[in-house]
Amino acid sequence: MTAVRSGHPYPTSSVTNNDRSSYLGPRIPPEVEGMTRHLKDLDKDVFRKILKAVVGALEGNDSSESVKVIQETTSVSEEQLSFVISGAYTLLRVAFRQSASTLKQEVFKEDLKELRIPADFIEDFANIVYGNRCPILEDAALRQGNRLPTVEDMRWRVDVAISTSSLSRALQPSILMQMKLSNGESHRFEVPVSKFQELRYNVALLLKEMNDLEKKNILKIQD
Repeated sequence: MTAVRSGHPYPTSSVTNNDRSSYLGPRIPPEVEGMTRHLKDLDKDVFRKILKAVVGALEGNDSSESVKVIQETTSVSEEQLSFVISGAYTLLRVAFRQSASTLKQEVFKEDLKELRIPADFIEDFANIVYGNRCPILEDAALRQGNRLPTVEDMRWRVDVAISTSSLSRALQPSILMQMKLSNGESHRFEVPVSKFQELRYNVALLLKEMNDLEKKNILKIQD
């Protein structure tokens, strides 16, 4: 399914009333914003048919025929249908990329309430996210996600250039590195010692900042 963008700017924040960020992230996706505006006058039975088509798409199935039937048998406009499908797909996909232990059901419902989604529709969303098919949909969401290759092996050695066209590099040590990725690719590159020290410092700084961030009470998972 192709995501439909609303054409409206992102809101400045998705922080809820209790100063907790929404599970959707610091900024609400425009697809979800567009969906909320088109749910006001949507019939509940039609909404459930749309959700069924969206769930089929999340599982990797072709839901184009189901969408066509909805469009032909209901009074929902093509624009409204596109916005609701796109927003529901994004809302559920993000939810399924998180485990039930990190995204509690009450938190999920509260986030949707903050988006001003009707209460009946919130229950329908929750029944999907926390229903019997949750493990299947979680696996499908992970399979469909964009993944970069990972590092499988890293080798390095220190080298000193004795003969070089640049006098500034003569007798200067450097680090030769060879990286093997999970997709079978191998990359070789040379890193000056100064740049390697800069990388080491920045990685250490980042790890410290992550550790400090994890200590903040607002980010601790509450049972």
